[in-house]
Amino acid sequence: MTDPVVGRVLEGRYRLEERLARGGMSTVYAATDLRLHRTVAVKIMADHLVHDPTFVDRFTREARAAAMLSHPNVVSVSDQGSDQGLVFLVMELVRGRTLRDLLHARGRLTVGEAFAVLEPVLAGLTAAHRAGIVHRDIKPENVLIGVDGVVKVADFGLARAVVGTGQTSQTGGVLIGTVAYLSPEQLERGRADARSDIYAAGIVLYEMLTGHPPYGGDTPLAVAYQHVHHDVPLPSAEVPGIAWQVDELVARTTRRDPAGRPVDAGAFLAELADLRKDLGIEPVPVPTGRSTAGPGTLRPTNRPTRPRHPSDPMTEVLDNQSDRAGRTSMLPGMGAGPTTHVGGRRPAPERPRPGVPQHIRRRRARLAFALVLLLAVTIGAIGWWLGSGRWTTVPEVIGKPQDSAITLIEGAGLSADCCTQQWSEKVPAGQVISTQPGAGEAIRGSNVRLIVSKGPERFRVDAALLNQPENAVTAKLQETLPEIQFTSEQRYSNEVKAGLVIQFVPPAGTDLKRGQVVTMLVSKGHEPVAIPDVTGQKLEQATDNLKKLGFAVNRVPDGRSAAVGKGLVMATSPAASAGAVPFGSTVSVQLSAGVPQVKVPDVTGMSAADAAAVLTKAGLKVEATRFFGDNVRQQTPRAGKVVDTGTTVRILVSF
Repeated sequence: MTDPVVGRVLEGRYRLEERLARGGMSTVYAATDLRLHRTVAVKIMADHLVHDPTFVDRFTREARAAAMLSHPNVVSVSDQGSDQGLVFLVMELVRGRTLRDLLHARGRLTVGEAFAVLEPVLAGLTAAHRAGIVHRDIKPENVLIGVDGVVKVADFGLARAVVGTGQTSQTGGVLIGTVAYLSPEQLERGRADARSDIYAAGIVLYEMLTGHPPYGGDTPLAVAYQHVHHDVPLPSAEVPGIAWQVDELVARTTRRDPAGRPVDAGAFLAELADLRKDLGIEPVPVPTGRSTAGPGTLRPTNRPTRPRHPSDPMTEVLDNQSDRAGRTSMLPGMGAGPTTHVGGRRPAPERPRPGVPQHIRRRRARLAFALVLLLAVTIGAIGWWLGSGRWTTVPEVIGKPQDSAITLIEGAGLSADCCTQQWSEKVPAGQVISTQPGAGEAIRGSNVRLIVSKGPERFRVDAALLNQPENAVTAKLQETLPEIQFTSEQRYSNEVKAGLVIQFVPPAGTDLKRGQVVTMLVSKGHEPVAIPDVTGQKLEQATDNLKKLGFAVNRVPDGRSAAVGKGLVMATSPAASAGAVPFGSTVSVQLSAGVPQVKVPDVTGMSAADAAAVLTKAGLKVEATRFFGDNVRQQTPRAGKVVDTGTTVRILVSF
């Protein structure tokens, strides 16, 4: 049955030539861009989605976002629109096969081959994640491998267009996506972010290494249950000999908790590069299947092919199936083959018939002459074209906006290969830095590669890292900003606890150049505090003064002091003379119980002068009562009694 859409021209520009593939959400056609004379792929949304205004609105927004992606490992989106009741998306047409076709042909890949395929997939996802786009449907069918070995990721933004603001990818209650690759959070909560793409990429890595997805089941619900409730098995359990580090990478990227996975594709790619270096895995070409798979294992991609009949030589019908248009799936890269009738029989060669009338012979002669003349003109034109007609001078487009540059190049009869983006300190974003070949060079119909500025390369430190532990901040900066050099300094801070980051110099949020040095100031805690002199103060007043400065107060047994009155602070430990001590230190406080006390010495029998000297030396006062003589006969207080310093001792002096 003929596809009724084939032959239509959308928006007066895209003529649909052939249906390539059909899925639950859309159908892909090969089409001719009548304006630029090139072949493109046009994806037309399914009817049940076209009639949903919410979907169409979201699809339009996401298609525009996907069109902003420009990366060699992403299938580029060039246009989007609606015409004749059809909502469509115009994309780059990739000539090659899908990763699914390659796995069908090869069974499984070596570790080196799996890395060679996964690295460009992650590179394309990195560009998307940095642009704020989540793919949501990473699977082998959406990984295209060109005949030249270039890997591209297809269908960016389409799954997200269905979900809108991060809710479940559903339309009419049906989860959109391939359940074998959906993350647990998509299946349970309908939410997805960059880490959901990491999960799917980890599942794809597992499948490349083992030849099949980790989970199987009779129903999608059974497969989904295993994703949610089981850890992905180790590839080495299926294929002995796989290094344990590869097992760990698969386990880390497919953890059921998103927080345990790499934060985005860039982090996954960095881990993959480190693992390649650690294991000493040399780079190998991306497997295309052309060198190892026989003709019977090749599968078609979204490149349009010319249909053949099963009886045509060099033709093999895959799985003995035909599409709904009655065409068989053909092997890519083969010629059209001999001409056949619809029924598969070759026409019999024409033989001259006897007795041809004269007027027919003259007509044939005139036709032959016209053909010879046409051939001569054609050969002359081809000779001119091969000699000088194909040479075209590349126009000067440096410094011009990207769209203007493309217009000038196409106006010169050349094709613009757009675009390689580079950082530039001199050329504003969106303007052309250079071209390959350069301006003024004469080329023969080649593409002109445009190098377009992304503007100055700048990086920013996240202000959320302030007041975080130094070790955690250092690890985060090494992971997210390897382009910036960081040093650290210790500073006292009366507000930030020791070990936490106080600030960055330059401040967080400042635009930084690659290689710029940023100093991270880390708190040493509160600065030391000088102990105040609280001697002579009452206990309550001294305690309050010390606690206001952050000290802890400890009272020790009372002492005695001749200088400080009873009940007042006579000393602290450390003393005020010790200077500054760590904040929060404990200060011991000692109160005075009065003046010092002494034991009264025994001076009986001594001369009055000697007794007075002994008592004075002991800190006592002397009051003598004299009779005849010079010897001390009696003393009050008596000898051995403990009295306050300065107490008066009365002595009786006589014979």
